[in-house]
Amino acid sequence: MNNPFPRMHVSLYVSNLQNSINFYNAFFGRQPVKIKPKYAKYILDQPSLIISFVENKERVQSNFGHLGFQVESLEDLNTILRYAEQSNLVSKTEIGTNCCYAKQDKFWANDPDGIQWEVYYFHEDAEFNDPHYSMEEETACCTVSNAAVKSSCGCTAQVAERSKTEAACC
Repeated sequence: MNNPFPRMHVSLYVSNLQNSINFYNAFFGRQPVKIKPKYAKYILDQPSLIISFVENKERVQSNFGHLGFQVESLEDLNTILRYAEQSNLVSKTEIGTNCCYAKQDKFWANDPDGIQWEVYYFHEDAEFNDPHYSMEEETACCTVSNAAVKSSCGCTAQVAERSKTEAACC
């Protein structure tokens, strides 16, 4: 069996299909291949992904986690970041952060229902992980939804100060 999974499929519930289509047209840089009542589908070749959206406000869930794309180079990341910034999609950038035990540069975009998308470049594996992964409170330092660095996260003053200006993670 050479490639048993040639393409990934994701289906997400959204509260307002048109708002989601507007966001994803900009985020993916293309139109959906199919639009039906309360349904839209995009097919991406790179990465190979089928993603559909079903309008059903009652089934939209919070605390989903996030979805993401890894890019091949810093040049690719910066190109996509500039486009996303021009489209007002970027909610946060993180440069040199240790996330999921990996040193990464990344940015985040939130769709109309709050689904977080991460676009990142992987530098190298790391032995350190962001402290917010071990904290259960929503206001923990370095979470994408947290706009300001919290003093309770245990960051050093230098990193916390850098986080305010560069959106770097603790």
